[in-house]
Amino acid sequence: MATAIVTPTYWDDACRHLSKRDRVMRKLIPKFGEGRLQSRGDAFTTLARSIVGQQISVKAAQSVWDKFAALMSEPSTRLAPAAVMALEVDTMRAAGLSARKVEYLRDLAQHFDSGAVHVQQWHDMDDEAIIEELVAIRGIGRWTAEMFLIFHLMRPNVLPLDDVGLLKGISLNYFSGEPVSRAEAREVGDAWAPYRSVATWYLWRSLDPLPVEY
Repeated sequence: MATAIVTPTYWDDACRHLSKRDRVMRKLIPKFGEGRLQSRGDAFTTLARSIVGQQISVKAAQSVWDKFAALMSEPSTRLAPAAVMALEVDTMRAAGLSARKVEYLRDLAQHFDSGAVHVQQWHDMDDEAIIEELVAIRGIGRWTAEMFLIFHLMRPNVLPLDDVGLLKGISLNYFSGEPVSRAEAREVGDAWAPYRSVATWYLWRSLDPLPVEY
């Protein structure tokens, strides 16, 4: 199933800005050449995948996702909320989903189907307003909402302070491997504004050269 891949229009401007402002970014950015953040799929599918992948390995998550997606009567690149709501709980469990993840996926589908999340308005809403809508869905916490802002909506200025990879990247690249507090991480991140998502992406790359995709 081929899906369109989108990259941010602001990426080159962000790289120039960060390279001027930050000595670590000046060294890191050239190492990854043309690599950049990519977004694919639609909002509901992206969030459903994030729920399926919670607390299991990437490989296991892909296996469960493939079985879950195969339950749809009309397989496509996009998952329809109504189609998820129509599935029997036992059928979803048989695809390898835990009882809790079944509850989360059904709640997600209900939020989208009922219009409780304002997908069409997200373009005009600020980051915190979108996070507030998303964390009202069972199984979606602030970290998942921030990953969604970065990877799906491609918001340029998200600093996910609950992300282990970000804290580790700041520790290794700015503090010679010493542990860093959230306050220290925030202070480093403030210097990256208005492109904190881009700097975060490069710090993730410094730990693992393979780009993460959602």
